[in-house]
Amino acid sequence: MPSIPAWELILRAVLIYVALLVALRIFGKREVGQFTLYDLVFILLVANALQPAITGPDNSIGGGLVLILALVLTNAGVSRLDRIPRFHRLLAAAPAVIIQDGKYITEVMKREGVDQEEAETAMREHGVAHVEEVQLGVLEPDGSISIVAPGNATRTKRKVRFHQRSR
Repeated sequence: MPSIPAWELILRAVLIYVALLVALRIFGKREVGQFTLYDLVFILLVANALQPAITGPDNSIGGGLVLILALVLTNAGVSRLDRIPRFHRLLAAAPAVIIQDGKYITEVMKREGVDQEEAETAMREHGVAHVEEVQLGVLEPDGSISIVAPGNATRTKRKVRFHQRSR
């Protein structure tokens, strides 16, 4: 039996879930497959640091089961809410134009944490040799870079690894 009320465990789990979701949303356009080694270390440390905030003094099996159920249901609820366009806009980052008419938009690239080398990698993946050939380069919400050039309008398979994102 849990040593604290089930409602408190549920409330703790939901609050921490929402806080972590908001923090990761602010973090940038990155998916799990894009995490660098230091991102992974960060996530593991955050998980370890948050565990006492979620469980409190409880370390029972019953309490653990209540927490799992609360987190699974919260995640399912957020997934359903994500289908609502207004809510989806809160969770999903908007696309960002990083190249337009053959020129880098450095302010946007800096804000999004994308460097010129990453943009050039995406251009090469699309068979584009020079930035001057690019009509439009877009950092997509999923972290990929789409390149539009004469005779070419595809999206990179490789995800961008962001260095830093400032807001």
